[in-house]
Amino acid sequence: MSHIYEALQRAEAERKSGAQAVAIPEEPEHPGLAFAASMPPIAAEPTRAPAVLAPAPAEAPITVDPSFLGDVRRTPWNPSFERLPALERGGVGVEQFRSLRSRLQEFRDLRSLKTVLISSGLPQEGKSFIAVNLAINLARHKSSKVLLIDGDMRCSSLHHYLGSEFHPGLPDYLSGKASLQEVMQSPEEAKDRDPSMTAVLNNICFIPGGDGGDQAADLSASKRFEELLAAVTPHFDWIVVDSPPVLLVSDAVNLARSCDAVLLVARSGVTTFPTAQRAQQELKASNVIGFVLNAVDKPPMSGSYYYRYESKKE
Repeated sequence: MSHIYEALQRAEAERKSGAQAVAIPEEPEHPGLAFAASMPPIAAEPTRAPAVLAPAPAEAPITVDPSFLGDVRRTPWNPSFERLPALERGGVGVEQFRSLRSRLQEFRDLRSLKTVLISSGLPQEGKSFIAVNLAINLARHKSSKVLLIDGDMRCSSLHHYLGSEFHPGLPDYLSGKASLQEVMQSPEEAKDRDPSMTAVLNNICFIPGGDGGDQAADLSASKRFEELLAAVTPHFDWIVVDSPPVLLVSDAVNLARSCDAVLLVARSGVTTFPTAQRAQQELKASNVIGFVLNAVDKPPMSGSYYYRYESKKE
């Protein structure tokens, strides 16, 4: 059994024995994370019946001119650096995301892997934190071109990390209200920003989550999302998609069908073992390649895929 599952089971046992409940802040700090490269088989559980959606009308396939990246809108970005350890020059925060990137590179050597969806079982487990910092770390490696998509159209948050515009966004594109060029953005030049940070951020294009509201489920099942990924994939080295919690709404399951792989995020001391099991089971039709264990206080002994990050104290 993987160390991730052992950690979650230990936390669950402590909780049942009367351990004090862990309060979850609105935006939790992330003192550590861990990555499990594989998952053990789990027993099948009953799942809710999928919603029956009317088929979308046939549309012409999306085509993208090879030079379109030069036409991407430049907008002001004011990154929240205290929430982006992957932007630091060095340190444990950079190293742990570099280790996660290395695991993804290993998977890529075995099979096609470019589009990675990040999700979690429940809210406040750190999926958006992992998604944006992973995208930044991927962009630092050999100047890779990265597309970051906020697929959480109900409660988008990536624009808060980047300090960017959140509209127009993915729901505007999926509903046909905006073009790809209109919803995609990259940072404009900032004279007071460290040149090394500028170089990294310039390698990232961003599609914000906008406001999908009650239409988010239908939009996430739209064929236009699959066509969007097919059109932009040749122009990027990596595509990272943040999504809503998989146990609350069907959006993540819908979006995952169009992605090469899924990473699930669990929060140490908070995510229960049954929750992790159910999250993986909900995504059984997709390629779940592992769990990222977030906010790890005491990493296990060396030899497992565990890393520590000491967050800065204000």
